[in-house]
Amino acid sequence: MNKRTTLKLNKDFRRLYFKGKNAVHPLIVTYASKNRLGYNRIGITVTKKIGKAVCRNRCKRIIRAAFYQLDPQISQGWDFVFVARMKTPQAKSTEMMSVMKKQILNLTDPANQKENQCGAKRKNSVDRKKAKPGSCS
Repeated sequence: MNKRTTLKLNKDFRRLYFKGKNAVHPLIVTYASKNRLGYNRIGITVTKKIGKAVCRNRCKRIIRAAFYQLDPQISQGWDFVFVARMKTPQAKSTEMMSVMKKQILNLTDPANQKENQCGAKRKNSVDRKKAKPGSCS
């Protein structure tokens, strides 16, 4: 990646949370959305539930290092937000990189997106049939 930029504005984070696609893993949650720029942008969120400042900064370093190693392999023109989870501080950057690679390829590959959408529709339709009227589930 020639240009390393980060997401800083709250509206960019909110756009990804509400309109972007997401992938969940015990180490990290990834949100992705296309941008109209020729490069990728990254945003990292670590809450105080994870730990004190030293621990939160370690999480950010691990996520950032894993992303910058993967960035040449990723198609350009995407915004990503990574949300650290409780297991992130104990993870190594190589472990984080393998999880992140799977999530990013799943979210950015057009062939996988069609399969995911069809699977999600099928799953939701089955869940609605199983649900009883008046139940909360």
